[in-house]
Amino acid sequence: MLDLHSRIATLKRPTLLARAARFGVDDYRRTVHLRRILKCDALPRHGAAIMQLLEIESEIDALRKDGSASYRPARHVEVLIAIMGEAHLMRATALHLV
Repeated sequence: MLDLHSRIATLKRPTLLARAARFGVDDYRRTVHLRRILKCDALPRHGAAIMQLLEIESEIDALRKDGSASYRPARHVEVLIAIMGEAHLMRATALHLV
């Protein structure tokens, strides 16, 4: 099984989606964005949050690939931003522990 950073690195998404997410990651605010995406009051740890976000993103990507009318690109980008943001925060937290 791949670690979380490897799973994120192996995501293959259209360039436009990935680029939009990279532009938005600097404005990612965990308390606001993650709470809205996961629909929770208590925020999970970074690893658990990433796992949940990867599941959500996988479902959204399936809608995109199927050409579903319920696919929303803005939602997809929002989730990709959260994945990248959580990965950055997890990496930064790990560096402080060393």
